[in-house]
Amino acid sequence: MKGYASFPDPYSPKEPMNQEPHFADALFHAEPVAALRADLALALRAAAAHGLGEGVCNHFSVALPGDSEHFLLNPRGLMWHEVQADDIVLIDAQGNKLAGRHAVEPTAMFIHAAIHRIAGKACVLHTHMPYATALTLTSDRGLDTTLSQNAMRFHGRLAVDEHYNGLALDVSEGERIAHAMQGADVVFLGNHGVVVCGERLDYAYDDLFFLERACTAQVLAQSTGRPLVPVAPELAAKVAAQVQGERLQSELFFAALRRQLP
Repeated sequence: MKGYASFPDPYSPKEPMNQEPHFADALFHAEPVAALRADLALALRAAAAHGLGEGVCNHFSVALPGDSEHFLLNPRGLMWHEVQADDIVLIDAQGNKLAGRHAVEPTAMFIHAAIHRIAGKACVLHTHMPYATALTLTSDRGLDTTLSQNAMRFHGRLAVDEHYNGLALDVSEGERIAHAMQGADVVFLGNHGVVVCGERLDYAYDDLFFLERACTAQVLAQSTGRPLVPVAPELAAKVAAQVQGERLQSELFFAALRRQLP
């Protein structure tokens, strides 16, 4: 994605980040960070348009390029369809808001900071999107990746956290969720929702969109009461590798969202 590869001087990610307010403000408005803020806001508006949001709850976050200690996050109290680039906030891994005009929701800080820090994920998208969440309420807790083609793209990339402990209102719960991921890109949180992660925002959003499509197909198929017909795990693994090896579609999808949702 254009402008994300590296910071221009003096914002080299190889150097410790200055915590002074004037530096944080300069960083917040630096061209690559401003571009990333715009795309994060776009992803949120797209998710609202795709029916993946829930009130003013749930959050998307993305680490600054080359810097796993600082990330951008949508603020507290705004519905996703209204979020613009200037609404995004800059946060550090210790929970300090460095820049931005809005407050930060506590559960977002605990979940997202832990996943960025412990799981090493650059982009973290947490939703309660309806069909994926519906599957977290079942005994299987998640998606069968040997059913639809959309589901197969996630074969070998999922984890399930069966231990719902209430709202993530402390550091330990966020850390528990991060460890439960065990390196997976997607985790189904029992009785809760899902977290989708990726190395880039466009890749992660593409996965989020198609995860809900896959979960929708599974729930609808199960609702017929007819026996389901899975493919062999080896074929599902092949499809997953094919999708992971051809990410141009993810880039094109996000580019289309830019045109559709200016």
